[in-house]
Amino acid sequence: MKSFNVRTLVLIGMLSSISYVLMLLNFPLPPFPQFLMVDFSDVPALIGALILGPVAGILIELLKNVLDYFLTGSATGVPVGHVANFVAGILFILPTYYIYQKVKSSKGMTFGLVVGTISMAVLMSVLNYYIILPAYTFFLNTPAMSGEETRQMIVTAILPFNLVKGILISVIFMLLFARMGTWMNKQKVQSRAV
Repeated sequence: MKSFNVRTLVLIGMLSSISYVLMLLNFPLPPFPQFLMVDFSDVPALIGALILGPVAGILIELLKNVLDYFLTGSATGVPVGHVANFVAGILFILPTYYIYQKVKSSKGMTFGLVVGTISMAVLMSVLNYYIILPAYTFFLNTPAMSGEETRQMIVTAILPFNLVKGILISVIFMLLFARMGTWMNKQKVQSRAV
């Protein structure tokens, strides 16, 4: 995405809006704690990144989280969960985008989605251990978990949850990608021509 022309801004706005609505349609997965919710809001961000470039994908992730924070709020009063969602989205879409740019095929996309899922799961586990879970305990004014309890939470809940979430998003995206590939390529060409 080299410039922010009107067409590009409209496309980013539309994809951000769709992403926000998908974020509202979140749901828990039974084996995981209730605060870990799956949503498919990263799909429009990935579509935006593939059409307009990685900056557009990051902007879509940012805008959906800003919208959600201001319209639905946060249990902590500060956007800890929104920052976590933003970072997780970036950790998923950027590796997928860059790998697909190197290997432009459905195999390249599949490999990119696998790397994006692993990247999100592993790095979010590290960030949860050192930053996100301590921030939640601080802002919610709850007793801090011990190091062992935190490790247990990461290994039994957060890491497997992010793997499952990444797989679900990847499956949905591949189903859309198979149908929308021609449209996405057309949009990409049009955005470069303007």
